[in-house]
Amino acid sequence: MGGATVSSPVAIIGWGRSGLSAARALLARGYEVEAFDRSGPAVPDETDGAVTLHVHADPVELADAVVSRRPRFIVVSPGIPPHAPVFAAARRAGIELIGEVELAWRLQEAGPHAGRPWLVVTGTNGKTTTVGMLGAILRANGEDALEVGNIGTPITEAIDSDAQVFAVEMSSFQLHTALTVSPQASVCLNVDADHLDWHGSVQAYAADKARVYERTQVACVYPAQDRSVERMVEEADVIEGARAIGTTLAVPAVSQLGIVEDVLVDRAFLEDRRTRALELARLGDLEPAYGPSPSPAVVADALAAAALARAHGAAPEAVARGLRAFVPAGHRRAVVARAADLTWIDDSKATNAHAALASLEGVPEGRAIWIFGGDAKGQDFADLVTRAAPRLRGVVVIGEDREPEVSALRSCAPQVPFVEVDGHEDWMFSVVNEAVALSRPGDTVVLAPATASWDQFRDYGERGRVFADAVKRLAEQWGSADGGPA
Repeated sequence: MGGATVSSPVAIIGWGRSGLSAARALLARGYEVEAFDRSGPAVPDETDGAVTLHVHADPVELADAVVSRRPRFIVVSPGIPPHAPVFAAARRAGIELIGEVELAWRLQEAGPHAGRPWLVVTGTNGKTTTVGMLGAILRANGEDALEVGNIGTPITEAIDSDAQVFAVEMSSFQLHTALTVSPQASVCLNVDADHLDWHGSVQAYAADKARVYERTQVACVYPAQDRSVERMVEEADVIEGARAIGTTLAVPAVSQLGIVEDVLVDRAFLEDRRTRALELARLGDLEPAYGPSPSPAVVADALAAAALARAHGAAPEAVARGLRAFVPAGHRRAVVARAADLTWIDDSKATNAHAALASLEGVPEGRAIWIFGGDAKGQDFADLVTRAAPRLRGVVVIGEDREPEVSALRSCAPQVPFVEVDGHEDWMFSVVNEAVALSRPGDTVVLAPATASWDQFRDYGERGRVFADAVKRLAEQWGSADGGPA
């Protein structure tokens, strides 16, 4: 690597779970490793003292310290933004800088599992759901599949497993430093403005998302109605022979997967696709996870997962079996109960407007009770409320500062009744009772706050757990608790 010697250590920046996982993978292969962080270890050091940790609070001093060690190469954790001084310092010194996912790919391809296929998923919303569905379909196909990456298991922990195929969730952070990863199939589900403090602009964020298609071998999957993502596919430098495969919630054209009545069908991965379509699953196969009315976003995620699995070679019948077996990750559009004559959905992970609207769009018009609010982070909710209004019967507004949400409701949906609940003791139980008061039998209550949770909770997971607990208590009071897959 440029400017380094063979005996130089590998430098890891960021001593959290990702950095520690990368260190263990490198140590197991005989590399010397040194770690750098601005504030000390975020997780217990499990390397038995084999790694020296250098702490420099100032980012410029940290960059200088890294480069002064003349490392063989630098591995940055996903949270290190591209404007951090170490990126420029590494370029000036001619030292290669990569991310943990890129490291995992290189280590895999240099070892006994070279050639193991990666099916890669990115997008602003829906990544974890799609990867989970994909893993379930692959296992239904009889394969040893692992969901890895941004979904929770660092990929450098998984590369030494005997899994036959990886379903890989990749964030825009991870894609920024992925230089040679070559997926068997890939998808960008959607792109909405997010993480702009990290990327610096909407254009830079979209450019990193587009990297998911680079070097794709078999299929670049994209939402057919999204011209911006389709353009990413057109401009990607792929392996010769890779195909563009669209997904649509309408009747599919040739080389697409889509919906005919209530059937998910494939017109892409069959020889006579110009004259027929192949049944993969039915919307009812999503009911165990999402109830009788899965949102369009959920259906779109299922089509993307099916397309990736079919590109990999999964049998058509494995799609239905996998979707029926799929259990959503916590706090992502999960039905937590059917109680008080209502369906209760926990989508606490909906921390932005795009995700919240996707949740609400799964509810018939006028039948949603929306739990909305939290740490708004300066968002303007006018467009969200305007678009959500036809779905709403009522709204329960939460959060310490509810003015942005209330202002949007009053100006953009004046016909929709709402109540505010402040942070008094046991306030979430008041929230679910207010939801019942606003509802009619058969309605759906959706916790999709469109905000961060930090004003009242440690994280969105705690917010979802408190909500689910309040719903459980309500169900006990009503004497009905048909629990969903919480």
